Amino acid sequence: MVKIRLARRGRKRLAIYDIVVAHSRSSRDGKFIEKIGTFNPNATPESIVLDIDRALYWIMVGAQPTDTTRRILSVEGVMLKKHLQVGVNKGAITQEQADAKFNAWKNEKVAKNQKIADTDVAKKAKAKKDSLAEETKKKEAKAEAVKKKQEVKVVETPQNNEAAEA
Repeated sequence: MVKIRLARRGRKRLAIYDIVVAHSRSSRDGKFIEKIGTFNPNATPESIVLDIDRALYWIMVGAQPTDTTRRILSVEGVMLKKHLQVGVNKGAITQEQADAKFNAWKNEKVAKNQKIADTDVAKKAKAKKDSLAEETKKKEAKAEAVKKKQEVKVVETPQNNEAAEA
């Protein structure tokens, strides 16, 4: 039985995974048939590099993905593409319709991810601006306190001089 699964590499506590097609009895990091991508869970957001055509090929010939790789394949659209391709093979839809549906899904996903990224950038910029404004207020308050302290010293000094003269 052929599986699509993750093979670990990288250093301790900072793993990077290869997405591989391997025989189900081979060890996790052992012999594999083909490497179809990489997965880095440490990046923000998670980094996935996948050869969609090869993943689709292996899914169509019967390779079984593990739970984690099924999620990765779903995120990248391989499972949707497989679903659409099965419909084409059965004659329910044409290849052009399937391609149009997949491209519409991909464009919607890209737009959604871009919106999230823009929101994150805006939040970071707002937080930086607020932090700068707060620092400016603290600086002005401290400068005001120093100015008052100096005024008090200046006012006390002439009184002491007058008392000494009298």
